[in-house]
Amino acid sequence: MHDDDPSKRFLILGSASKHLLHQSSESLTGRIHYEEITPFRYDEVGEWKNLLFRGGFPRSYLAENDENSLQWREDYVRTLLEQDIPNLGFRIPATHLRRFWMMLANCHGQIFNAHEIGQSLDLSAPAMRRYLNLLSDMLMVRILQPWHVNIGKRQVKSPKSYIRDSGIFHYLTHINNRDALALSPKRGASFEGFVLEELIRITRVKPEDCFFWRTHAGAELDLLLLIGGKKIGFEIKMTDKPKVTQSMHTSLSNCELDHLYLVHPGDVTWSLGDKMTALCLTDINRLGDDH
Repeated sequence: MHDDDPSKRFLILGSASKHLLHQSSESLTGRIHYEEITPFRYDEVGEWKNLLFRGGFPRSYLAENDENSLQWREDYVRTLLEQDIPNLGFRIPATHLRRFWMMLANCHGQIFNAHEIGQSLDLSAPAMRRYLNLLSDMLMVRILQPWHVNIGKRQVKSPKSYIRDSGIFHYLTHINNRDALALSPKRGASFEGFVLEELIRITRVKPEDCFFWRTHAGAELDLLLLIGGKKIGFEIKMTDKPKVTQSMHTSLSNCELDHLYLVHPGDVTWSLGDKMTALCLTDINRLGDDH
């Protein structure tokens, strides 16, 4: 390898040990770039219902049928827990991490409470935080930090967590077929997490520029992205007839948003007034160009 030759290009797929990554960061300082390769996105496959149910991992999404897709996700989770994570040098019992991951899935889109989850699993809160950070580093979990504004309201200061791939989320919560998803009380949370990931991917926003906002009084904003010096807010609702809420007005004002989008699964995009737009899921690709 002649790394001083600009004609050389390398694409490395798969996992790398933390020791190898540490070595590469030392030996190639200033000459290395890390690029996250995500699962399939909506703008790549052109439809969202199958992508939502199966998730974006190629072998899950492209499986011959839903049963094969589910089997692939089951095998993937088992391999990650029993082989990949131990091979990276982490000495955590696979059963402990699986239980934590499933608990996290059942708290999908909620405020992360290390003490409460630890009590449920008979493990310490510091261990829960380590597990959360590990799954985040493995790109399985999205940790969304709260946005703080200088107002006289008590604001939530703990992060929220999401299972990044909707297919993995459905596997961990035992939503094994489409009828179960349609009837599940987690249907709205599933849609929220799915859309949130799509928005972050399409806008190519860095993780450190992604937030949520919530006050103890109940005002909240699902997602706040810093894009090109602007603050863009998103509310995500699993309804064909979304409506403006007082919470949206509060978010727009208190967070000083440049624009707020209400993302929904319907077929039409329309204006909701000054700085507000009801954005149908099939139109979210345009966000990459608009901002």
